[in-house]
Amino acid sequence: MQLSGNSVLITGGATGIGFSMAQYLINRGNSVLICGRRQERLDEAATKLPGLLTFKCDVTNRAGREELFEFVKSNFAQMNVLVNNAGIQRDIDLTKGMEDFDRGESEIITNLEAPVLLSALFVDMLSKAENAAIINVSSGLGFMVERASGMPVYAATKAALHAFSIGQRIQLAPLGIEVLEFIPPAVQSELNMEGRAKRNPGGSSYMMAPERYIELTFEKVAQGEVEIRITG
Repeated sequence: MQLSGNSVLITGGATGIGFSMAQYLINRGNSVLICGRRQERLDEAATKLPGLLTFKCDVTNRAGREELFEFVKSNFAQMNVLVNNAGIQRDIDLTKGMEDFDRGESEIITNLEAPVLLSALFVDMLSKAENAAIINVSSGLGFMVERASGMPVYAATKAALHAFSIGQRIQLAPLGIEVLEFIPPAVQSELNMEGRAKRNPGGSSYMMAPERYIELTFEKVAQGEVEIRITG
């Protein structure tokens, strides 16, 4: 993947890893469009990064994905890089049956279904673009399931996204679409803040700053790596 001259769409790009990625790419001569569900967060991100484009949508439902696709076709048609970054993490107690599942959003839809279907939606556009790439942001917890026993569905979705990325890489290579997988460690973000605070009452000092994570990751991208795991 080239590191400059791209037009990049980042889902969930207003905070955390997504925002740091947008900042890194804009500083290196890329055009960046981020999307998210919270307009106030999108506005804050745009204020911090002049030139950043934003679009409010929900990629977890078909209508939201199609709205994003139509916006990109009309306003960002030169897009050649899709970053599937949006995700959620929840503490779930499997001994409670459906109780914990019904209490919040579906990690399966957000972390797995959405990137799979969004990739499918954009594959034709990407196949016509030069230097096309898809970046799937999974997680180190998808490889260390025992450590994620309190977040079993999250770990499972990230493990599945890893498996999907391998098949996707093989199938899309003939179309000229490169598939990269970013596998972060624990990174400072808004991800499952309540659960993280419960497990680590001392704070998040052990977590890597998102800016540092992105810097290390793109160093490996520059070296030609496509499956990039950074350890904290």
